[in-house]
Amino acid sequence: MNILTKYFSTKHNTAPFSQIKIEDYVPAIKESIALTRTEIDAIVDSAETPTFENTIEALEFAGQTLDRVTSIFFNLNSAETSDEMQKIAQEVSPMLTELSNDITLNTALFEKIKAVYNQKDVLNLTTEQATLLDKKFKNFSRNGALLPEDKKARLREIDTELAKLKLTFGENVLAETNAYQLHITNENDLKGLPEGAVEAAHSLAKSHDKDGWIFTLDIPSYQPFVTYADNRELRKELAIAYGKKAFQNNEFDNQQNVLKIANLRHERANLLGYTTHANFVLEERMAQTPEKVKSFLNDLLVKAKPAAEREFKQLTAFAEKLDGTKQLEKWDGAYYSEKLRQELFNLDDEKLKPYFKLQNVQNGAFEVAKKLFGLTFTEVFDIDKYHEDVHTFEVSDADGNLVAIFYSDFFPRKGKRNGAWMTSFKPQYVKDGVNERPHVSIVCNFTKPTETKPSLLTFNEVTTLFHEFGHALHGMLANTTYPSLSGTSVYWDFVELPSQVMENWCYEPEALALFAHHYETEEIIPQEYVDKIKESASFLEGMATLRQLSFGLLDMDFHGANPSGITDVKQFEKNSMENTALYPDVAENCMSVSFSHIFQGGYSSGYYSYKWAEVLDADAFAFFQEKGIFNKEVADKFKDNVLSQGGTDQPMTLYKKFRGQEPQPEALLKRAGLI
Repeated sequence: MNILTKYFSTKHNTAPFSQIKIEDYVPAIKESIALTRTEIDAIVDSAETPTFENTIEALEFAGQTLDRVTSIFFNLNSAETSDEMQKIAQEVSPMLTELSNDITLNTALFEKIKAVYNQKDVLNLTTEQATLLDKKFKNFSRNGALLPEDKKARLREIDTELAKLKLTFGENVLAETNAYQLHITNENDLKGLPEGAVEAAHSLAKSHDKDGWIFTLDIPSYQPFVTYADNRELRKELAIAYGKKAFQNNEFDNQQNVLKIANLRHERANLLGYTTHANFVLEERMAQTPEKVKSFLNDLLVKAKPAAEREFKQLTAFAEKLDGTKQLEKWDGAYYSEKLRQELFNLDDEKLKPYFKLQNVQNGAFEVAKKLFGLTFTEVFDIDKYHEDVHTFEVSDADGNLVAIFYSDFFPRKGKRNGAWMTSFKPQYVKDGVNERPHVSIVCNFTKPTETKPSLLTFNEVTTLFHEFGHALHGMLANTTYPSLSGTSVYWDFVELPSQVMENWCYEPEALALFAHHYETEEIIPQEYVDKIKESASFLEGMATLRQLSFGLLDMDFHGANPSGITDVKQFEKNSMENTALYPDVAENCMSVSFSHIFQGGYSSGYYSYKWAEVLDADAFAFFQEKGIFNKEVADKFKDNVLSQGGTDQPMTLYKKFRGQEPQPEALLKRAGLI
């Protein structure tokens, strides 16, 4: 029997990572697919009249073994991959796509679902049951159940090809990230760089048996270099290398993959009766239509652009005064922004980092969760993990009941993709009277400790940790019956609310006092720094907003119209970003080919949701500020109506239960200093 397909007799049924062998995955996935097919056949072959229980609930809990195995495999393929893992991913993805299509295109199964759906008004269902029924029916009708056989066959081909293309896209970006190194041997070239960045680069060079210093395209290495290095030519070299990932006409080039993905998504949407991929996706979002999204983004653009242009002018004048730099280029942005921030606020990351030791920041997030939601995090050492960098925690409520298992994985390594994300190894649900608790993980890429220093975070990394922790709370506090409605299984433009709202605590003196202590002296962060953090929170916010809007609009341009006319990805991107561009274009660079959010992850036609959720989060946090940032009553409302409810009801319904009203966009504009 394969270890992955049997019940894990580990503590809390956690994944037995150290016992899993790479050769276990393919047989386990094949075995679980066969088991899922048996479970589906049992529903279809049943002679009983279709009911909510024997059809909808049975379908919801079919495939649980497979979900468990694939979540372990694909999570590790992101956090701890290898050539072998990537080969397996390419091998199993078509099998999983085929199974998914065999289920949604199963006419007999759909007839049973439809029979239950047609009686929904007389079934006396709870809100959660009604939502599940609606979701199951739409999952079939929106994914081809009503198509004639020839179109079903084409849909299968498209889905199989898309699954492979998305994997290849991500593998290419990772390969290009890993392939580049900036090797410096002249100490003068390090001028301006913080000591920590230099030390980390030296350690990296040493690990490669080289003299000097090595900088890479991993964010903890890349970001400090382009922000602080005085050598403009080297900043340029590194920035261009970063911007031309998968855009070098080599085996890892993603230009054709982007065009294929966009065109296949469009064809798929047309097959299903939708004008564009965005129309298909947005039907199941708060925003509902591409028109609404574009008008939302363009409305913000009108408000942010004048501020962004003013800020860019100010930054250009500052660079000219400082260094005689007349034309700001993309590799100058972070550098001069940081210098200007220091001049205006006398505040820089190097001053702040000693107060943000990773361990303390993590404990601070735990403490905030305790004050708000009564949670306690206890590190344990008897839960298996997939890498020595991972830490494991038991999370319990005020009465000592187990709420969740929490994994944290914070440092970059070769087999781990860039960025930060939250995921889960097991969802929360209720079955046979048992409330199964979730196993949740956050994965980030922070600076590793060196021989002389612990891991010290930039303020931006502090907010990243709180952001992912907000997603984790959404997963951990889930309290629903059905796994597909649990935790972060919500409309995509609602999922960022819990994560973005948590970032707000990083700016509050009352919260900072819990964790922002100097790593050597234990001194609490000085009030003047706190004031400056708050004051500088909206520093160059117009430019930052414009950048986010440019990504959201690019996403809509790829997915909100027929892409068949696009022949040149670079030119298309340039045209799309014309209205939001501040810096001159860099001919060697193209962002689309490494825009993993929309071409590999789940954000296609959904990138706008970061800004959409910012409106929700600014409005939600305004409620906390009104009553007190640790106000129990507001925290309980947020927990009971948002965090624990998952996708059991319409997001706006849940939000209004918490807030008592619809969100006001003014809260965001005010916070961003745009009005």
